[in-house]
Formats: sequence, structure tokens, C-alpha cells
Amino acid sequence: MPVSTSYAPDPRIVDLGDDFWDGVVAETFPETKLRVRNQRAASDVGLETLDDTQWVAHFGRFEPLPANLAPPLALRYHGHQFRTYNPDLGDGRGFLFAQLRDAGGRLLDLGTKGSGRTPWSRGGDGRLTLKGGVREVLAAVMLEALGVPTSRAFSLVETGEALTRGDEPSPTRSAVLTRLSHSHIRFGTFQRHAFHHRPDNLTALTDHVIAHYYPHLASKPDRARALLAAVVARSARLTAGWIAAGFVHGVLNTDNMSITGESFDYGPYRFLPSSDPNFVAAYFDSAGLYSFGRQPEAVFWNLQQLAGALSLITDSGPLVEVLNTFGPSYRGELTAAMVRRLGLTSQGEAADAALTHAAFGALAAGGEALRWEPFFFDWFCGDADRADKSGRRAVYASPEVGPFRAQVAAYTADRPARLTHPAFAAPDPQELLYDEIEAIWAAIAQTDDWGPLHAKIAAIDGAREAWGLPAQGAG
Repeated sequence: MPVSTSYAPDPRIVDLGDDFWDGVVAETFPETKLRVRNQRAASDVGLETLDDTQWVAHFGRFEPLPANLAPPLALRYHGHQFRTYNPDLGDGRGFLFAQLRDAGGRLLDLGTKGSGRTPWSRGGDGRLTLKGGVREVLAAVMLEALGVPTSRAFSLVETGEALTRGDEPSPTRSAVLTRLSHSHIRFGTFQRHAFHHRPDNLTALTDHVIAHYYPHLASKPDRARALLAAVVARSARLTAGWIAAGFVHGVLNTDNMSITGESFDYGPYRFLPSSDPNFVAAYFDSAGLYSFGRQPEAVFWNLQQLAGALSLITDSGPLVEVLNTFGPSYRGELTAAMVRRLGLTSQGEAADAALTHAAFGALAAGGEALRWEPFFFDWFCGDADRADKSGRRAVYASPEVGPFRAQVAAYTADRPARLTHPAFAAPDPQELLYDEIEAIWAAIAQTDDWGPLHAKIAAIDGAREAWGLPAQGAG
């Protein structure tokens, strides 16, 4: 039997009806070379027993999984792109390939990127560059390691086509990516039905999301309000995770915001080299709309658009009240995320907020001499001795870092045995900065050497084990 006994297909998206999706056919590619398979993620959904030939059949040629979607479905949605409404969106180079349950009963999606044209391709070729696929694999692995709610890169198959792109040397190699997510339903999914003045579809969508992703809300009298409250809370946690990780998504449009509060679709992302609220990931974001420090503002704006869509099926007053909880929720989640990242035990809301403020002050004071990730590495579990023996000790001796040093001294370590992991014996932590990603890609592009990519994935997995941060993503 190619799938394991834990494989649990459950394609529930079809319950919504064809106002929400279009059946499509996957592209037939010249080649299907398996480059990355996420065996740990596969084990979570009963697909670890597939051999490589079977894997490529499903995730390179997209032969249907047993008792699952056939054909795959391109989902319909709208969205604001850099705050300009676009009613011509939808899955233009991907589709929902399968839905299945994990061992805990969660409904998960297997969705694609680069699988060919759909009715929503808008003149595009429906393809993904191999470099884009490699970058997304790395982003997902790193964010998962840092405890950020994220989709997981499930499979990367090279497809043997030469693509022309305006923003990278062409022709360039092609790939199809499959990602494992909690849901591919977006804020923009709700916006589409509001745009078409379909309160019936909005009600059906709300009921579907609650039934499969927030079942504890089923008995709430105002289901739209309850759903928005849950999404606000999840989005606050996600945004705090990005900030604590020093991550800049780059394209925080409403069609890139998941209803389950999970980060996905990594295009021009960056991890901060050092503290800089104005740092921008996308070269085309000339106004800095989605800069590092403005990400909470961007997420809140997106939540306002979701609330606007939901206002077609409930009173707007309660929705506004819910929106007003985002700020306090985000601040609370950020302090909790920073305490987790520092490997400490919470000392209460006020103390944790003071520690967080002091940590950001220390990062800012360090400037370019203090990279983001090494700060958390050096001070993990509040170990000042480790920090003072690091290559950053001169920065930590500065008066500007004094308030942080004083704050952290009052904390106790959470699971200090984590420091015995071999990853903490290295002088520097695992990072994922631009130059390293470019070097990994150069090895592939120039000599077809996949060794650096797989070595980096393994190293980040080691760091994930060392940090031991709570898993937040799809599995």
C-alpha cells in the first residue's frame, strides 16, 4: 500500500460548491526531478511510505492521491495588493491538490505553486522558477525552526523548462512546489464574495471555516464576529512571530493572509541582518509599506478589510470592537515571543514587557555590529557568561545594553538543558541572510550542486531541535 495506515483523506473544500473554485488540470512537464522531499512532514499526514517514484507521480505529475481531490481545484479570491483592490486574482499558478487530516485530527491542505495555468493566470505562464522554489523551501524551514506559524515546504520537483523573468537572469530553471498548510482560505476569499454582494456565500464560507478550523466557535450566536475575533488573535500571534524572528514577509497583501493565521507564499522575503525598522524585502516596495517595522500596521489594515467583508453578514459595531483588540493582543504576543526566543521563563506581563523593550533597545544600540540572530543565540537562557565570551562581547559591554543586561539577570532559564545541544557549541547560530541564500542558489545554478541546500536544511533542523520552540505551523 503506497500510503500508510495513518493517511486520512478528507477533501472538504468541495462542500462549498463551485462558486469557490474551478477544476483544473496540472501541466505536463518535460522533466520531473525530485529535489526536496520533506519526510518529517510526510510522516505527519501518512505519506512517508511513498517511494521516490510514487512521490514524483503525485507531486510532479499530480496523479490524485487516494480518495482525494480529482481534479485539483484552483481557488477563487480577490485582494488588495499594496492597498489597491484587484478583482482579477485567484490561484493563477497553483491549486489545492489534496486535503487530509493529521494524527491530531486537524484538516490540512496540500497546495501547489508553479503547477501551470488556470482560469486565474491573467496572462502569466503559471510557472515557478527553481530559484523561487529553493528560496521558499529555506524560508519555511527557518520560520518553522523559529517557532513562527508557517506553511511547510512539502516537495520541490524540478520541471525542465527554461523560464523568462524580468527580475532575474533568464532563461532560468523551473520547478513545482507543494506546500503543506493548515488552510489556503485567505482574507481575499471573503473579499471576493463581498465584492459580488453574496451574503449567502459569505455565510457559507464563515460556517465552513468555523466547522473545520475553529469548531469551538460553532455555538456562538454571532458567528462572523466570533470568527473575526479568532482570526485577529491568530494574526496577532503570527505578526509577533515575524518580529521576534526578524523576518520581513515583503508582500503582505490581503490575498497573502491566511484565515488560520499561518504565514505562507514566500516571495521577496528577507531576514534582518541587524535591527532596522525601515528594512524592506521587496525591491518594488519603494514606499516601505511592508517594511519590517510596519508589518503590524499592514496586518491590522488587512484585518480591517476582512471585517469590511464580514460586515455584509453582521453588524459592523461588534466587528470594530474586535478589531480594537489587535493592538493589545499583538503587544502581548510579542512579549511572549521574545521571552520564548530568549529561552526564559515568564515573569509576568509587566516584567516581560520591560524585558522586550530592553531587548529591542539593545538590538538598536548594536547597530550593524550586532546581527539579529546572534543576539538571541548569545543570550539564550539568559546566560550572560556565554554572551560575554562571544564575538559580540564588545557590543554587550556598552552602556546602551546595560538596561537589557539588568533585566535579563532577573529571569530564570526555561529548560536550560537546551544549551547542551551541539548547536550551542558553535560560535554563531544558524541564520538565513541574503548572501547565504544567493550562495546556495549559485551552487545549484552553476554546477547543479544541491549539497549546500541540503546541508543548510539539515543545519536549520538541528537548530530547531536546539531551540526547542513550540511548533506553530502545519504539522
